[in-house]
Amino acid sequence: MPAAPHRTGAASTDARRPGGNPWVVELRELGRRPGSLQRFEKTLPAPEGWRVELIGVPVGADVELRLRLESVMEGVLVSGEVDVPVVGSCARCLEPVEDSLELDVQELFAYEGSTTQATSEEDEVRLVRGDHLDLEPMIRDAVVLALPLSPVCSEDCQGPCVGCGQRVDELPADHSHELVDPRWAGLAGRFASSPASGDDNSEEN
Repeated sequence: MPAAPHRTGAASTDARRPGGNPWVVELRELGRRPGSLQRFEKTLPAPEGWRVELIGVPVGADVELRLRLESVMEGVLVSGEVDVPVVGSCARCLEPVEDSLELDVQELFAYEGSTTQATSEEDEVRLVRGDHLDLEPMIRDAVVLALPLSPVCSEDCQGPCVGCGQRVDELPADHSHELVDPRWAGLAGRFASSPASGDDNSEEN
């Protein structure tokens, strides 16, 4: 007797997503009836490029999503919270910085052919493509805009000592360097060597 075919029901959600991209959400369950709701609560790996010069999200780091997808007349309204870790360097002392961002997000993904799409510039509106929407560009933009351009390891970080380059926070309170005006440095050097020169002359006599 031939083995019964293996039934998986509908194809897996991941398999149905374009390219198997975990950031692409399947909307068949949600439908297009205004008021329909779908919750999307997952932890997904961070893609490349979520960073500014000194700080960013490590590639592959866990991005926690707690989202609500609501069908409205013009598209799908996505709202909720995002938690993401960030790492980088202090802008004052260049020591490692580790932190996390907790963000609120909300954005409308318009249906193709909707009035919203027709009355908006191409780069002003995100679109539902068929029965899918891609969350990654929306979350990436929210994260990158929230990243500090000058992150600090602590608010009172004083950065490096201008004289020796060591972190001021790790130096004793009386740490200092003798500062000589460069205009007088040569003359100071000559005076410093004068007594020694005089002693040599005395010994010769």
